[in-house]
Amino acid sequence: MAPTPSPRPAPPGEPHVLGVHLYAEREGRVLLGLRHPSSAFAGGSHHFLAGHCEREPAVGCLVREAWEEAGLVIDPAGVELVHVVHVVDGPGRLPRVQMVFRADRFEGTPVVREPDTCLSWGWWPPDALPEPVVPYTRAAVEGILAGRRYTELGWS
Repeated sequence: MAPTPSPRPAPPGEPHVLGVHLYAEREGRVLLGLRHPSSAFAGGSHHFLAGHCEREPAVGCLVREAWEEAGLVIDPAGVELVHVVHVVDGPGRLPRVQMVFRADRFEGTPVVREPDTCLSWGWWPPDALPEPVVPYTRAAVEGILAGRRYTELGWS
């Protein structure tokens, strides 16, 4: 089947931001952080442990962010890409490719290491996420539960 053209394509040469996100589960619950109210992104909302790639491989970025944000040690050999969200968060915003990785092996208990961006970490049933939650976080969790690998948001 031929792909359906996007109703609002990005201008030629427009960069995309690459984000990485951790889908960590313990006892059937997924790890989400409550963003600080004055955070530059999604203040007061729940979100994956996440970050932007800084001229580094995506899995390396995930490992770095997990340590920096929550003190978790991730074994890169146990990381699997489980969902991708291609999103535009609003008019004039850069498109973003959000890669969500499941880490089968990680050590540590999440602790707040960046209190200016995250107030707390908690484990939530994937079918009963807290409110408010970042829309593409919810879309990714729902996609993972349904066995889908890809979601588009904000393009129409």
